[in-house]
Amino acid sequence: MAKDMLEKGAISQRDGKTFAVAPHIPGGIIDVAGLRKIADIAEKYNAQALKLTSAQRIAIVGIKPEDLDNLWDDLQMKPAHAAGLCVRSVKICPGTTFCKKGQQDSVGIGLKLDEKNYGKELPSKLKIGVSGCLNSCSEHIIKDIGIVGTSKGWNITVGGSAGLKPRLGVTLNENLSDEEALDTVDRIIEYYKRHSKKKRLGEFIDEIGFEKFKAEIQ
Repeated sequence: MAKDMLEKGAISQRDGKTFAVAPHIPGGIIDVAGLRKIADIAEKYNAQALKLTSAQRIAIVGIKPEDLDNLWDDLQMKPAHAAGLCVRSVKICPGTTFCKKGQQDSVGIGLKLDEKNYGKELPSKLKIGVSGCLNSCSEHIIKDIGIVGTSKGWNITVGGSAGLKPRLGVTLNENLSDEEALDTVDRIIEYYKRHSKKKRLGEFIDEIGFEKFKAEIQ
């Protein structure tokens, strides 16, 4: 069975021979030329399928190991962080950029967070979701750091996760401006990076206590 090759952004597949890669698409927003390029390169390397992921990426499935380097070269991208102990792609809803129900600019703030944090090495994986309204299309409440827009600003939740130990995030702050929300996320990530050891953010908060964590972040 082939092993994941994280340095190439390659995840081993069920057949034990091929890999899937997921080019980074910030916020899941891509133009027609970019989409066509991914399709053309997937065809060139005889991909078995293209799979839309829950992290707003397009996984290219069924790539031979000897083709991985050339595939990334053709994409003109560095290998993406589809796995590993780092900040994953920031999940973003359409917000006020596109959606009539959006109350805050989730695309604007989400892309800033992605640009600054995507791939940053941490004690464990960390997922961020930004929703422009309480409909929560980015599922912010089950992310390590969740940001949701209301008519009064941004609310931030921490400690959510899905997977084997699902849990909802707990509200840390409410009614923040864009700048305050970005600054709060910076402080959360830096504090977590300095103090945690191989635990998801929610488990780390449980260990030290939510009130202590909140006091340290404020």
